[in-house]
Amino acid sequence: MLTLSILALSVFLQLLAAIFALRLIHITGRRLAWMALAGAFLLMALRRALSLGNALVNYPHNQPLLQTELVALVISVFVLAAVILIRPLFESIRRSEQELFTEKEHVQVTLQSIGDGVVSIGNDGRVQYMNPVAEMLCGVTLQEAKGMVYEQVLVFVDEISHTPLPDPVARCLASHSGYKLNDKTVLVNQSDHGEHSVEVMVSPIQNRAAEVIGVVLVLHDITELKGMARQLSYQATHDTLTGLINRREFEHQLESLLVKAQQDQQQHVMCYLDMDDFKIVNDTCGHIAGDEMLKSIAILLKKNIRETDVLARLGGDEFGILFESCPAGQVALVVEKIRQAISGFSFAWQDNVFNASISIGVVPIKHDSGTITDVLSSADSACYVAKERGRNCIHVFTEDDSAVAIRHGQMQWVQHIQRALAENRFVLYSQLIVPIGRKQGEADYAEILLRMYNEQGKLINPSSFLPAAERYHLMPAIDRWVVKNVFRCIREQVMREKSISMFTINLSGQTLGDESFLDYVQQQFSDSGISPNSVCFEITETAVISNIVFARQFISVLREKGCRFALDDFGSGLSSFSYLKTLPVDYLKIDGNFIRGLTSDRNDFNLVISINQIGHVMGINTIAECVEDEEILASLNNIGVDYVQGYGISMPQTLYPAAPVSN
Repeated sequence: MLTLSILALSVFLQLLAAIFALRLIHITGRRLAWMALAGAFLLMALRRALSLGNALVNYPHNQPLLQTELVALVISVFVLAAVILIRPLFESIRRSEQELFTEKEHVQVTLQSIGDGVVSIGNDGRVQYMNPVAEMLCGVTLQEAKGMVYEQVLVFVDEISHTPLPDPVARCLASHSGYKLNDKTVLVNQSDHGEHSVEVMVSPIQNRAAEVIGVVLVLHDITELKGMARQLSYQATHDTLTGLINRREFEHQLESLLVKAQQDQQQHVMCYLDMDDFKIVNDTCGHIAGDEMLKSIAILLKKNIRETDVLARLGGDEFGILFESCPAGQVALVVEKIRQAISGFSFAWQDNVFNASISIGVVPIKHDSGTITDVLSSADSACYVAKERGRNCIHVFTEDDSAVAIRHGQMQWVQHIQRALAENRFVLYSQLIVPIGRKQGEADYAEILLRMYNEQGKLINPSSFLPAAERYHLMPAIDRWVVKNVFRCIREQVMREKSISMFTINLSGQTLGDESFLDYVQQQFSDSGISPNSVCFEITETAVISNIVFARQFISVLREKGCRFALDDFGSGLSSFSYLKTLPVDYLKIDGNFIRGLTSDRNDFNLVISINQIGHVMGINTIAECVEDEEILASLNNIGVDYVQGYGISMPQTLYPAAPVSN
């Protein structure tokens, strides 16, 4: 009976082991392996159950050996114990596998979602993995690429030469270290053969033993960034209106030519081109029309130079051309061709047609040409000389160019004038204007004359600095200084009860064209508190002609307040008499050239008589300037001129300040 009990217990234990084995299927997920093991236990249990059944049927005659059943029982105990004890181990393995799966899944999701392309390659040079971004960049899916030699998937070329780049995978496997491909790397798409500018990081893949088992490439697409950089670079170096390079880039390339000229002794040439009377287009039709004309001029210029020549818009209506390694004779032909092409161009806008012309300054670029500033200054001066000689001209700069030397001299005066204004180094003189045959009660007038002290305290005549002031538009600033300080002197003189009843102030054409100057003068009257009757403004015929609208308004407003006006240098222009009809002036100042020749030239004498008569007919007093001797004074008295002025009448006297201004 003991043997049967042991046999029954053995069968139970084996069935229990089979049940535990089946439960491990759920825990570990190893279905086939654990089903096979459970099946083996079930077969063992079935065999032992058959033995138990046979023993029960033949009981008590034919019974199993006790020793055998004890051994079987021990084996069953060990089997059950093994299955029970192994369960925690497999549960731990299962948890680790789940964690690994979760981490792997997280990595996969991360690689799927990042913005960079990722490609892993084995030691054999074959693709193992690609994320979706890499698929898009390469034009190949992971399914297609997996197992392929990586050179069939990743094709890197140089963005400029389009030559293949050195093998990055082989380099990484050989060096066992990561590196970055150069910033001019382009990845060719295998699907549409498009190109992507990419930043590529190449890194080795190592196992726990620090053995390199492959290579990973991270592809960062910078195509859009590169495009933006190229656009910004283009905008920084090109003119938005014409598409030509701008002044900054032009100066950069000019600097390169200067360096080449110093190194290889070759001669290059720069041309400075300035449109003639372009302002008329803007003033007549507006800036939109002007812009369209500049676009047309740019196209025309480009057609008449070589592709290798550098053409730039330097600003406004000014252009520049650089001819590299071009013989002077050939440049002369090209420049003349350009001048003729522009001269033959007509620009139509609505109902207006404008004939174009251009002035050109030409400067050789040699080893001794100096700095960029020197070359640009010489080119600008040469262009200015071309304009002064009638426009639509070409002037070639030479080292002993006297015309350019005059221009440079004027440019140097600009800084002197600006410093003199800042340091208050101008000085006012006054010269009397005396009535001929003075009548009782008639007071003297005085014309304001301007001088300037230099840095050393030397007095400079206006003929030295006023041409530069006119050329570089400094006259409005000078005239403002004069008006302000003359008004101060008038106020102080009134307090001292001097006999001069009126001061005349010369105004330039530039100042008359300044819309804000009228407001400035009225403000000075208000600030100083002087009477407008004590001020007469002298304007020249040429100033009136160039600013007729503003001149009429200026005269009209200030005459109503009590100011008087004199037309200076009258008779020097052909249109002098016609302007008397429309300009309400109080005095005519007869041109000094006629006065000097009054007693020696019959024509001058007759002209003075005519001017004096016309002035009197129109109710305008006449003033003769440059009266230097008694003979001229007597003739003017006989003619009936009202006032005289000159060295023969009165020498200029210091008005303000009384002594040189100390620095």
